[in-house]
Amino acid sequence: MPSFSSTHRVNHNAEDMFRLVADVEQYPQFVPLCKGLHVRGRKEMEDGRTVLVADMTVAYKLFKETFTSRVELRPEDRSILVEYLDGPFKHLENKWTFEDKAEGCCDVGFFITYEFKSRTLGSLMGVMFDKAFRKFSSAFEARADDVYGT
Repeated sequence: MPSFSSTHRVNHNAEDMFRLVADVEQYPQFVPLCKGLHVRGRKEMEDGRTVLVADMTVAYKLFKETFTSRVELRPEDRSILVEYLDGPFKHLENKWTFEDKAEGCCDVGFFITYEFKSRTLGSLMGVMFDKAFRKFSSAFEARADDVYGT
């Protein structure tokens, strides 16, 4: 099953980066391949977590698919867990982590594992997805610079 993992140090604190990644409605403005995102529902849990269900449309050239995910925002440990619900994948799960470091910097961790339902689609999209994931860190860092300043 394909997977991708990275840890990237950014010049912003963990709380700011958590809020930026948690603001999923803004993804179409800056996330590679994301052409649309609609939050179907949002529920605030008693323990401080927020759970939402969202439809994300990704597109590249002639390829366009929408998939639904459950997103769990965990501010207490500054992590975000995304679990696949419906769409072109057999499996998709990703996790974000945010850890403060010295001088207002933090390490942003990103892990994703996925498998398309169709082997043909997986073969066609695999290389493109890998390239997109490699651009995620820089896309979120650039967005943080725009939102919070450099």
